[in-house]
Amino acid sequence: MPDHTRNLPLDDGAVGEIVQMALSDHVGFDHIQAVHGLSPDAVKALMRSTLAPGSYRAWRKRVRQFGERRAHYK
Repeated sequence: MPDHTRNLPLDDGAVGEIVQMALSDHVGFDHIQAVHGLSPDAVKALMRSTLAPGSYRAWRKRVRQFGERRAHYK
């Protein structure tokens, strides 16, 4: 998608899809960026605003742990 899509508001369906993709252990930030045009920082901000604080911290911890074990992960 073109870069200008980052500036467009996301509808509830797109937000839900991005959250599901981000929560999946099989989808990396690069795939989310290719599909929705959101940078990893934008995905993290969306997750922070969507998830409960404890859920967000648990997700970030899991992503960091996978990143340490795998070279090409979120």
